[in-house]
Amino acid sequence: MKIFFIVIWLFVVLFNSEAQARVLDRIVAVVEDDVILAHELNQEVAAITAKLKSTNVMMPPEQILRKQVIERMIIDKLQRQLAARSGIQVSDEMLRNSVSDIASRNGLSVEAFHKELTKQGMDYKGFEENLRNEIIINQLRGREIGSRIKVTDAEVEHYMETQSKAGLSNSQYHLGHILISVSEAASSSAIQKAKDKADQVVSELRSGKDFNQMAVSVSNDDNALKGGDLGWRNLGQIPTLFADSVTSMGRGDVSDPIRSPSGFHIIKILDIEGAGQHIVTKTKVRHILLKTNELIDDSDAQKRLQALRDRVINGDDFATLARAHSDDKGSAINGGSLDWVVPGALVPPFEEAMNKLAINEISQPVQTQFGWHIIQVLDRENQDNSEQFKKDKVKEEIRKRKIEEETELWLRRLRDEAYVEIDMDKL
Repeated sequence: MKIFFIVIWLFVVLFNSEAQARVLDRIVAVVEDDVILAHELNQEVAAITAKLKSTNVMMPPEQILRKQVIERMIIDKLQRQLAARSGIQVSDEMLRNSVSDIASRNGLSVEAFHKELTKQGMDYKGFEENLRNEIIINQLRGREIGSRIKVTDAEVEHYMETQSKAGLSNSQYHLGHILISVSEAASSSAIQKAKDKADQVVSELRSGKDFNQMAVSVSNDDNALKGGDLGWRNLGQIPTLFADSVTSMGRGDVSDPIRSPSGFHIIKILDIEGAGQHIVTKTKVRHILLKTNELIDDSDAQKRLQALRDRVINGDDFATLARAHSDDKGSAINGGSLDWVVPGALVPPFEEAMNKLAINEISQPVQTQFGWHIIQVLDRENQDNSEQFKKDKVKEEIRKRKIEEETELWLRRLRDEAYVEIDMDKL
């Protein structure tokens, strides 16, 4: 009996060794000092196949698909190898923050997002690993490509001039639509009744009634249950019936009823991109900053700022206290004033706290990367930033195009200069 178990044990060991050898032998590609195994390729092919089928894309022949997939895997591996040699890493904290950000953009907590991925059959650890690789590659491309891309003012001006001469508009309109229908055989009194109803709807919308709710309640259009949302459209995609009205309207405007054979249409400009007014809110703000060091920790800084805040509330002059106590010497000499600031000019924690304050209100202590602050908003005003906004949009478009072109060349060089050997027989 003992000999029998020894034989079985030897068979298991030999079988496992042979199986491991078969797995090790199934190397389909060598990429520099790394390899791609058959099971890795098969997993990626299966994932891509499922994705293509879900979007109703016609599947290419399997051999062509496998070649396409392995080339993508080679490029991915080469980038990760270069990132590793360059010392680019993603900490667990950075990964957690990225997951939290993705979950937040989907309106979910991290726990709910985790459950949703599991419900969809996705491996959460695999998701995290893919996200980590994506962050690493983005950082690598930012360093290798993004940092070298420059867009000059002359390029922006030339682009805008060319677009203007060609009569092109990059305007995109996000439209809401309500239809008060009228039958083809409607009597004049029925038509008038529909017109009165449309006028009443317009009046209520212009008085602040929620458009989505109104559309669900009264619209006879197919998009009614979507809140009347027609989505984003450029002028060429907007029905001629509405085009003239749309081009004369601004963001948030509601049209007069527009008559057609089907009834009375009401259009609202939910948003506009690429043209028209772009209003930004400037804020006049001042602060007192305390930096932490070996003598002052976070708790001490908070307590000191709380005491300063109480003094201002009880009548002490903010500017005088800022000159005496603030560690931001540049603003301290001006009583803590940062003057007028536009969105994006300050670090996010400071700006978020500032935006929540009423005029003359003083914040509780707020922590940023620079230390601890108390903040006071002195004034706010809206500014038409349309021209600069257009230029910034154009600059970003040119930059994206340059990055795409340069990335394609960079990846080709990376592939051409690397040692790669593919076993075509094992594909």
